[in-house]
Amino acid sequence: MSNAPGARVEADLCLSMNRWGGSPLLMILDASFTSVGLGYFHSVVPAVQRFRTWGRCSSLRDLQDADLDSLRIFWKNQRSWEVARGAASYLVRLQEDRSLAEERDALACWAHESRPDRWREDPIGMVKGVGISTFQYLRMMGGVDTAMPDKIVRRVVERALREAGWEMNIDGDLALIDAVRHIGKASGYRSADICWMCWLIQ
Repeated sequence: MSNAPGARVEADLCLSMNRWGGSPLLMILDASFTSVGLGYFHSVVPAVQRFRTWGRCSSLRDLQDADLDSLRIFWKNQRSWEVARGAASYLVRLQEDRSLAEERDALACWAHESRPDRWREDPIGMVKGVGISTFQYLRMMGGVDTAMPDKIVRRVVERALREAGWEMNIDGDLALIDAVRHIGKASGYRSADICWMCWLIQ
């Protein structure tokens, strides 16, 4: 953790729902662009920043109604946009159904009610292109202290357990999420802290 001093700051932004200035739209784009596996800091972050300066789409409702061709000037991958628009459409419906004041409330509501062990049956989990890592990352940005079981987190956690001489089951995504939680309890860190640490020291 000492090699990733920014991990706690990034985790705090997630857990307070203040990534990307607290914009659910930009958080969904972040998770959707990340889903295709390109470099986060070199590809995803600049693309979301370019989109933010565009100014023609500022809400989840705007995104679900936007013309796909106009969006692809910021990010070419069509699957990412299908993920983003599918998630946005569900959160817009959730906001209406629950009479929630803001889109942020809809994201938080979904994040806290969703469960990784049932992600395949979840309305956002069922959006084509959403895997458990995208699902978990979006939950993190919705204020839930959890981990994203991607290959980077797995690699760093495997190494840390090996160096510490700990025996812990991390076979499968759910086991890895649970292992990060146990490591956090033993070390005094949150799952989100450990997750960001893994990404920053990769």
